[in-house]
Amino acid sequence: MLFITLVLLGFFWGFFRDCLEDAELAAVMRPKAAAVVAQGSRLVVTNFSSLPGRIQDFLYYQHCRHFPMLLDIPDKCGGADRSSEVFLLLVIKSSAANHDRRVALRKTWAKERSHNGVWIRRLFISGTMGAGFEKKRWNKFLELEQREYSDILQWDFNDSFFNLTLKQILFLEWMERNCPHVHFLLNGDDDVFANTDNMVQYLQSLKDNDGSKHLFIGHLIQNVGPIRLPWNKYYIPVQVQESDTYPPYCGGGGYLLSRYTALVIYRISQSITIHPIDDVYMGMCLAKAGLSPESHIGVQTAGIYIPSHKIDNYDPCYYREILLVHRFLPADLYLMWHRLNEPNQECFADAK
Repeated sequence: MLFITLVLLGFFWGFFRDCLEDAELAAVMRPKAAAVVAQGSRLVVTNFSSLPGRIQDFLYYQHCRHFPMLLDIPDKCGGADRSSEVFLLLVIKSSAANHDRRVALRKTWAKERSHNGVWIRRLFISGTMGAGFEKKRWNKFLELEQREYSDILQWDFNDSFFNLTLKQILFLEWMERNCPHVHFLLNGDDDVFANTDNMVQYLQSLKDNDGSKHLFIGHLIQNVGPIRLPWNKYYIPVQVQESDTYPPYCGGGGYLLSRYTALVIYRISQSITIHPIDDVYMGMCLAKAGLSPESHIGVQTAGIYIPSHKIDNYDPCYYREILLVHRFLPADLYLMWHRLNEPNQECFADAK
């Protein structure tokens, strides 16, 4: 009996050691083996050594979902029982180096405030950067920022493009524990312009506006599949996904979802293998749950069409009705927010 117990302990220790091994080493050295350890078994990946390094890293650590928290704010929503007081929770993906973006967001659309009688709260979600002394410096940087603003969640994993799905899952786990009754969430990047005033008004106009029903809206993408070109940022080889089709999903630049849908996605995610493209993975979870993402014309993650080169691309008149637009530099974002909120602003439609 003692022998069996020791064998089992050794098995589980080996599994968790693979996931929680020294993060500094993992950031700079990844095992390059043809056999990938996956939840205690060995999964043989065809032509593993020929895959790009980022794909090898992803496959090797694909099964790892549990990482220590470095920065936490468990009472961000007033505690789990009082989290229903938060109408819109802004969940913004941001790496440690993007300090200038976070500064701009805190002063503009991500400012914590009451609007139309409901509360908007803000969170930045992050991993770690670099290794050794560099990693320690960035961690200390975020720690100092946290002391001032109390709005950062950080986990001890490498904050890379292919780990965005992991970041989403870790946040949803945190949400279920600490903010399970928030009404709605905006999930977005730190380089988007979001008109959060418009979002509140839109969400309040819904028949079911307490977050208890399914809602997942954004820039809908459908009838597409994995990109098989190795040089492409979104390259997905058959070793990661054999199917040539993706389920419908919303572009990851930003989308709105209800509390109900967020918690369904988290629970379903526990039975779905992690995919490196986070917005596609959200679509996979929705599809397995029998739910669908929907398009909203106000979410423009590919940018806004301006009809003439003689018109300023940042003319606020073209942004008054939108919910979200992707790709804004901090200075442009700061200016747009203040121009939209100027009193007595006159646009072409008003002059008719």
